[in-house]
Amino acid sequence: MPITISSERPDTADARALITELDAYLIPLYPPASHHGYPVEKLIAEGVEFFVARCEGAAAGCGAIKWYDPEYAEIKRMYVRPAFRGLGLGRAMIGHLEIRAAERGIRVLRLETGICQLEAIGLYDRMGYKRIGPFGEYLPDPLSYFYEKQLPDPSRPSATLPKSVTNN
Repeated sequence: MPITISSERPDTADARALITELDAYLIPLYPPASHHGYPVEKLIAEGVEFFVARCEGAAAGCGAIKWYDPEYAEIKRMYVRPAFRGLGLGRAMIGHLEIRAAERGIRVLRLETGICQLEAIGLYDRMGYKRIGPFGEYLPDPLSYFYEKQLPDPSRPSATLPKSVTNN
């Protein structure tokens, strides 16, 4: 299936539906103190760059980047709809976010994920993310794992970034 990833406002119908599904999945797994997802309004207010992955035109997943220039950026709102899992969308979205961060000169990507999200944990491990302690505004939380990845400098000839699946 052809995959495309494009930047979209988080308040579009497809983006809202993906965020709503992600929240419906996460809310029963964790107590309120361990919910770190941003609602649509906060994504917009804080200038978080939001992306939608599509398979044959259908909204299949999402991911976002919160910028903390120049120190680092944080991956937020990663989600792939169950019907589209196993097709490489999570890997494609992470690769796309890494390229986007590198384009902005960011050399460190960080993220938080819950300990019950085994598929996400496996993806981050396979993509080269390493566990770290809490960062930014996060407090220690036994229900959270924190990760980071050092991105290569794209100006160096030996730099290897993932190939993007889209031109957006």
